[in-house]
Amino acid sequence: MDHLHYLTVDLSDDTDGVGTIEASASTAPEQGDAVDAEIQQVLGWASRRFPGDHGPLDEGHAWDHDLQVTQERTGDRLWRTVTLTISASPAFMEAFAAHFAEALDG
Repeated sequence: MDHLHYLTVDLSDDTDGVGTIEASASTAPEQGDAVDAEIQQVLGWASRRFPGDHGPLDEGHAWDHDLQVTQERTGDRLWRTVTLTISASPAFMEAFAAHFAEALDG
């Protein structure tokens, strides 16, 4: 089981059986390397657990992802926000929930 210290994870699914995992963190830029390492931890797990199964779900793949990184200034502080969105099959969602259960417990 992998531990996530910076990323907050939310799971949802739609009526078509497609799940969505949204993992995000908003930190000072100095913590960017640690957040990026957690993103790579999640993507690495997905690639190992579902090898060769990354791509559009409507083409039969188990998972696909989008990564967004933004920075903005709030007052005198600079914030870096990272959002990893994974679209996933039910099997991927189940495996993710089991592996990252600690991150889902809040």
